Amino acid sequence: MAILENIRKRTTVLILIIGMALFAFVISGVFTSNDFAGGAKVGSSVAEINGESISIDDFRQEVEAAANLYGSGISSNQLVNQVYDQQVRKTILAQQFEDLGIDVESDQIIEFVRTSGFAQLPEFQDENGIFNEEVFINTVADWKVNDPIRFDWWLKREESIIQSAKERIYFNLIKGGVGATLAEGEFDYKLANEKVDIQYVRVPYTAIADSTIQVSKEDIQAYINNHPNDFKQEKARDIRFVYFEEKPSLEDENQVKEDITNLIEDKVTNAADTTYVEKQFRNTDDIAAFLDRSRNSDTKYDSIFKAKNELPSIAADTLMAMSIGEIYGPYRDGDFFRVTKVLDKKAEGSVKSSHILYAYEGAQRAGADITRTKEEAEAEAKKMLVEAKKADANFAALAREHSDDPTAVQRSGDIGYFRQSDLGLAENYRNFLFENDLNDIGMVETPFGFHIIKIDDKQDLIQVATLSREVAPSEETTNTLFTDATKFEMAAIDAEPEAFGDVATASSYVVRPVNKIKEMDENLPGLSTQRGIVQWAFNEDTKVGDIKRFNINNGYAVVQLTKKYKDGLMSPEDASATALPKIRKERKAEQIIAAHSNMDMDAFASASNVAKSNASSLTMKSPTLPGAGREPLVVGTAFALPLDATSGLIKGETGVFMIKVTKKEDAPNVDNFSTYANTLRTGASNRVNGAVYNALKEGAEVEDKRAIFY
Repeated sequence: MAILENIRKRTTVLILIIGMALFAFVISGVFTSNDFAGGAKVGSSVAEINGESISIDDFRQEVEAAANLYGSGISSNQLVNQVYDQQVRKTILAQQFEDLGIDVESDQIIEFVRTSGFAQLPEFQDENGIFNEEVFINTVADWKVNDPIRFDWWLKREESIIQSAKERIYFNLIKGGVGATLAEGEFDYKLANEKVDIQYVRVPYTAIADSTIQVSKEDIQAYINNHPNDFKQEKARDIRFVYFEEKPSLEDENQVKEDITNLIEDKVTNAADTTYVEKQFRNTDDIAAFLDRSRNSDTKYDSIFKAKNELPSIAADTLMAMSIGEIYGPYRDGDFFRVTKVLDKKAEGSVKSSHILYAYEGAQRAGADITRTKEEAEAEAKKMLVEAKKADANFAALAREHSDDPTAVQRSGDIGYFRQSDLGLAENYRNFLFENDLNDIGMVETPFGFHIIKIDDKQDLIQVATLSREVAPSEETTNTLFTDATKFEMAAIDAEPEAFGDVATASSYVVRPVNKIKEMDENLPGLSTQRGIVQWAFNEDTKVGDIKRFNINNGYAVVQLTKKYKDGLMSPEDASATALPKIRKERKAEQIIAAHSNMDMDAFASASNVAKSNASSLTMKSPTLPGAGREPLVVGTAFALPLDATSGLIKGETGVFMIKVTKKEDAPNVDNFSTYANTLRTGASNRVNGAVYNALKEGAEVEDKRAIFY
């Protein structure tokens, strides 16, 4: 009571303190808002394309709609990336539409609907099942008044239709300017059909050892500057990590095995004046109830009879050979220890068969092309029965050729295994299977027609009960794993950044590198989906050498950031793997040419200790030399030379060449090249949509801010 009295006396002071705290909270929100802290704020953009923003609020709505559409079959990051690509495309094209004044009127929307899948909606069709413009307009108007949910759905579809219609107009305008003349058709024809034979000498670049070519860092930088398009790079990160996987220890495995073993035999408890027997797995009177107790088994009782291929492969042979009442186990099956008891058996309980169906007009599922009568079908089936029973008959081939069951035809008549309890077969068909022996062939009638049936296989079935316990890490194991991960993290932080690997090696941990991670990546080799690690690596506050422990599925990862890559051109170190071979090739070519200038072909071959080679029927469209690979400059030079002429030294892809033209063959005469021109025109037209958009995107100024939000 004294405490309450003191609180009452200080009511004014408390109100003042609470008010100041609330004020501080509000002010804190202001001064730590995104305007001052540099973070994302409500209403900010997820991207800017040529100065036009894509609102994060609108973007999130699109992502949510996509998530509802695709369900759980796609990750959140994949959804974000997919919606982002769609929004960038939509924005870039919309800017083009606005510049060109492309718009869509209501009659164009209706025409688009008429020629699209929407025309198949029953709501938009007349009584004859045909799209009707008036019905379409009235239906949408009715939705607006009486069915707002359907109307909202249509508004979203209409937006998509308008976008598609504008794209069609835009790309068709471009396609209208794409063509190919007869001269271009003739040129393309000659590229593919004019031929040349050559004799050549090649000194491969491999004749000079790489170690003899000295390339400096400055040489690589100069090469990068001269070939900037070949060495562009996106912002990226390198990391390395040690993975502490949460998995059961040997002690955990042995404990689970012991626990499941203790559930097999009855438990006997001796008291002072009585003995209590608790029936266990072997002798329980209610096997289903015993297994359904969560403390006993991690899997429930399944009463279905099973064939051998439906049993655990590690135990299938043993179980099929056991008698009713026998028990097998404990045995390890994946992440479980199991004990299995055979409850019942059915000899030949599953039968595999093939059939040849003769359907007739009016039979169930008979196709429109079936016109034979029932009597005709029966007569043909009886003839086939005689044919199928011949010693040399190929039942599978007969089924492929004669059966009216299209599904079975694709499988040579085979319809797989069926059990007596299966209702998927007509009764007469099922009776035949279980009343006849292996390889018997006979005829039965069902509502589908007349069947010639061959029994291909019979399998025994068994009914089993399986006691299972998952082998999972114990609490002690998970605690030890956490301790180990934390100790390693602390030791790595205390050491020099470059000593991360040494610290891991000292404790026998494996260090795994992951290079060139992109800002919107989420899958890391060895760790699967780890968006949090990627975001940490790209955080501006994370420095090269920083280390952090992450809680991940099934354990922990201690990660170190090892390198940052900026947007722009690669550094000489990063570009060396690509640039060095090209620089060496250029210098080797210069050495070979300098050493063999003013030589004829024989002297070039002799001095280089290589033999002359021949290549025939070369074309400009397929500039490949046998034994040398693709050499467009060499083949192009051959076509430019007159017959019997010899070239100078040619810097090829795989070596330095000297060639002599030994034969030239003109393309066969063609009266008209319109076919070839049309092929070129069609190919160019088909490439318009993709090529034009890619060109627009490449030329656009796109600022991607996804990583701020996701």
